Formats: sequence, C-alpha cells, structure tokens
Amino acid sequence: MRILAKLTWVEIKLFIREPITVVFTLVLPLIFLFVMAGVFGNTPEIDPETGMEIFRGVGATDYYIPAYIGLVIASIGVVALPVHLTAYRERGVLRRFRASSMSVWTVFGSQVVVSFAIAMLGTILLVATAIPAYGAALPRSPGLVLAAFVLSVLSFSALGVLLGAILPTTRAAQGLGLILFFVMMLLSGAGPPREVMTEAMHWISDATPLRYVILMLQDPWLGFGWNTPASLTVVGIMLVAALLSARFFRWE
Repeated sequence: MRILAKLTWVEIKLFIREPITVVFTLVLPLIFLFVMAGVFGNTPEIDPETGMEIFRGVGATDYYIPAYIGLVIASIGVVALPVHLTAYRERGVLRRFRASSMSVWTVFGSQVVVSFAIAMLGTILLVATAIPAYGAALPRSPGLVLAAFVLSVLSFSALGVLLGAILPTTRAAQGLGLILFFVMMLLSGAGPPREVMTEAMHWISDATPLRYVILMLQDPWLGFGWNTPASLTVVGIMLVAALLSARFFRWE
C-alpha cells in the first residue's frame, strides 16, 4: 500500500504537468459547456417538425452537465492514460518499475486512483460553473450518480490501460486517442442531441462506450432512475478491458 500511495502521488503530479491532460480533461469540457449552454439555454424544447422532445425533455444545460462529466472521464481513458503509459514504455520507466519488483496491478492501481482524482476535479469545475452561471439543476439522485461515476471511471481507466498496453508508441496512442475522443464527443450524446442525428449516426453512437456512460450518468441526474442495461454494458466493458490489459501489457 505504501508503494502504491507513493506511486500514485508521483503520477498525479506528472498528469497535471502534461498539457494534453489539462486541455482535454479540464478545459475542453468547460468550453463545450459554455458553447452549448449559450446556444440552447436551459429551457426544454420540442422539435416543431416532429413534435418530439429534444434533450430528453429537459433543458439543454441540465442535459449536457452529466454528458460532459462523461466526456471528462472518456478523455482520461482514451487520451491521457494511453499517452502516459506508452511514454513510460518508450522512456524505459516501465522497465525500471519491473526491475524494482513492482507488480503490474500496482501500476494499474495507481493509474485508476489518478483517473479518479482528475475526473473528480473536472466534475467539480463543470458543476461549480454551470449552476451559478446557467441555473443548472443538481442531480435528483446523488447516490446513484456517484455509483455511475465510479463505474464509469473504472471502465474508462481499464480501456485506457488496455490502449496503453497494446499501442506501440506515444504518437500512435495520441493519434488514435484523439480520433476516438472526437468521434465519441460528437456522436455519443455530448454533441448534437440524438433526436437530430441520422440512423447511421445512431449505429455509431451505440457502438461507443461513452454512449452508455452518459446514459448511466444522465438517468439518475435527471430523475429517470438507474439505467440497468447501460450499467451492465459499462461493467462488461470494464471487465473485458481489465482482463485484456493484464494479458497484453508489456513492460518494454
């Protein structure tokens, strides 16, 4: 535990010093929130052509807060963690970890703890900004939101470690991570509302893990209860990614 605590503290300081982590986990979600809230406000809307409720029948700002919490978590998993781990491998840091008899689970555990810390910071910034600036509502079921948050961070942390384990270089991790981030941001519920998307966009959205994380966070936040299908999908992704990470992780 002492080794894990020391490694975690070092990892937190290193994460904060990386510009890509700060931009994608703390800055971009705030910018997206300002843009979407400024454009759509926080009044429930109905599509005049179809008569369908947009933003699941709630105000746009209330809709986007849990979605952007999911975006913060996703950015850690597909951008920050893979780049961090592949950089460690290229610099020989992972090889030195192995030489010091550090287990792979200690390395994984430190990354998960750091992911929680960064995700929590990003969440606090979003909520603390949206409530006074746009009159956003607090979560209807805080306990369920917290449970969804924990599962979401664990799932994307496992995905991030898996990408860091299988991708050969930092450049590859950064390139693939950015592609995944923007595809998920646009199509998983953190961009245009699902009601205005085409059928093809729905198919892509349903294939992304962020879609289920957003649903799992949004439902208790907006008062719709616990989304069991989404939570089972997120847990399944987490277990598969964790097992594959342990199988394919390379120290050098």
